[in-house]
Amino acid sequence: MKQVKTDKAPSAIGPYSQAIVANGIVYTSGQIALTASGGDELLQEDVSIQTVAVLKNLQAVLEEAGSSLQDVVKTTIFLADMNDFATVNTIYEKAFGEHKPARATVAVKTLPKNALVEIDAVALVTDYSF
Repeated sequence: MKQVKTDKAPSAIGPYSQAIVANGIVYTSGQIALTASGGDELLQEDVSIQTVAVLKNLQAVLEEAGSSLQDVVKTTIFLADMNDFATVNTIYEKAFGEHKPARATVAVKTLPKNALVEIDAVALVTDYSF
């Protein structure tokens, strides 16, 4: 196993890694809308802004692991409010384009830092140079 760490996405805010690569697969931790520059404050309380930031953070972690959004096999989306499903889905679809990984979407009572959305992913590693 190899731990993934990039300064292009927020550092883990607990005792875990941004991602782990094992046997050619990268398992990311859930990403929320924290900035990569540090600090532990969320971006604005707008689900659209947070979703864009979450996907950028996820992409940065995947790229550091030698993967990409196009290599994602499965994602899980956690929503603080299922009423945000359509908004998040539209942004998610734009980020993934024609690629359609398997996915689960779950409504949760609360997320870390009271985020509105969190996304994790499992993806294939296509570049082992990291």
